[in-house]
Amino acid sequence: IIHLREALMGRINELRLIARVAQMYHVEGKRQAEIAETLRMSQATVSRMLKRAGQEAIVRTTIIPPAGTFDELETALRNRYGLTEAIVIDCSEDRDGAIMARIGEAAAHFLEVTLQQDEIIGVSSWSQTILRMVDNIHPLRGAKAKYVVQILGGMGDASVQTHATELIGRLAKLTGGEPRLLLVQGITSSREAKLVLLSDPVVRGTMDLFGRLTLAIVGIGAVEPSELLARSGNVFSRQEMAMLHEAGAVGEISYRFFDRNGQQVETPLNDRVIGISLDDLRKADRVMALAGGASKTEAIAGALRLGVIDVLVTDKFTAARLTA
Repeated sequence: IIHLREALMGRINELRLIARVAQMYHVEGKRQAEIAETLRMSQATVSRMLKRAGQEAIVRTTIIPPAGTFDELETALRNRYGLTEAIVIDCSEDRDGAIMARIGEAAAHFLEVTLQQDEIIGVSSWSQTILRMVDNIHPLRGAKAKYVVQILGGMGDASVQTHATELIGRLAKLTGGEPRLLLVQGITSSREAKLVLLSDPVVRGTMDLFGRLTLAIVGIGAVEPSELLARSGNVFSRQEMAMLHEAGAVGEISYRFFDRNGQQVETPLNDRVIGISLDDLRKADRVMALAGGASKTEAIAGALRLGVIDVLVTDKFTAARLTA
C-alpha cells in the first residue's frame, strides 16, 4: 500500500509539473527556453513535458469556427466526395450573380495562400466564376508560376474570345507566369477540322502542357450552356444537346460531359472539342473547381463523383443540397 501511495503521489507531482509547464507555454505565452531557465530544467525536458501534456489530455485543442464559416458542411463535403479541401462561402441569397462573386473572392484568397513556386496552372477560360476569382487576386510577390495555360479552346464570338484571352493574360501577370493561349475553336465543326487545327505547332505546344499541370482551375457547367458560352458561338445544336441528354449527361468540365454517377459520357461530340481531357485532368497535382447555384447542383454532384476534383469552392446553399 505504501508503494502504491508513493507511486500515486509521484504521478500526481509529475502531472502537476507538466500542467505548470503547459500553463506557462500556452496561457502565459512564454517560450520553451524561458520556461527551462525559470524552472531550472533543460529545454528538451520542457519539450517532452509539453508533448506529455497532450497525451495526458491536460492540454486539449478546441477549434471554434469563426462566424460566417461552415465547418460542418465542409467536413461533410470532404467525407462524402473524398475531397482534399472544401471551401463553403456565406452568401445572402441563392442567386447566381451573388454566388459567383463570393466564390471568386474565396478562390482568389486560397490561390494566393497555396500557390507554389514554378506552378503550371491550367485554366478553363469560359467560366464567369473564374473571371471573378482573377478580379480578386492581388499581384503575388513571392511564389511565381511558370506557365498559365488555357485548357479549353476559345475562338468564337470576337468579344467573348477577348474575355478568354484577357483572363489568361491577367492571371499570368498576377502570378508571374508565362501565358500559353489556345487560340483555336473550343468546338470545331468536325473531327477533320479539329485534326487540321491540332497540326499547328503553337497549338500542340500549349496542349503538350496539359499532362504536366500542377494546378488546374475549372468551372462546372450544366448541360445547358451558360450565358457566356451561349454568346461565344461555342455551343452545340439542339439535336446535339438532345443527344447529350439521351446519353445521361448532367454536366461538363471543359466540355467533357459526364452523368450523375460520375461516368464520362461518350458521344461523337468529344471528337470535336479542343481542350483538356478528363484523363489529363486526373494527372494534375491539384484540381480546384469553382461552382455553385441551384441550376448546377446536379452537375456539381456528378463532377465530384468523377474522382478528378481535389478542392471545391461553393456556396452554403449548394453545399447543403450536395450533402442532404
